[in-house]
Amino acid sequence: MIASLRGTVLSVGLTGAVETGGVGMSFQATPATLSGLRVGEETLVHTEMVVREDSLTLFGFADVDERDSFRTLMSAKGVGAKLALAMLAVHTPNTLRRAIASQDVAALTRVPGLGPKGAQRVILDVADKLGPVTGNDLGAAVPGA
Repeated sequence: MIASLRGTVLSVGLTGAVETGGVGMSFQATPATLSGLRVGEETLVHTEMVVREDSLTLFGFADVDERDSFRTLMSAKGVGAKLALAMLAVHTPNTLRRAIASQDVAALTRVPGLGPKGAQRVILDVADKLGPVTGNDLGAAVPGA
């Protein structure tokens, strides 16, 4: 498993980036994480590798909390890697915790691809797994060296 990447950012796209530490590694990430990356600068990105029958996909995150939230969200029935990433693109881990703790289906359905029934399923499946709200909700952390 690849737990993190540290190296120079080679390129940044709309949905992913390539980083090198001797080997170019491509990963998908949220817009907030990607906005913190600068081509030519060194950075650290926490990662999660998702292995499927037909693919190996690396997902990158600005911090450990975001990565751990991604893992927890994927444990919900009907939530795959792309939907979990979309949830973190719309909400920070803390706003997700708050929405799930307060059973705010409307907040969760702002995520593209997550309807009311899916939102209710996420609330049931991950209610106690995301932990308490911590820090602030001012935005996602920016990856740094």
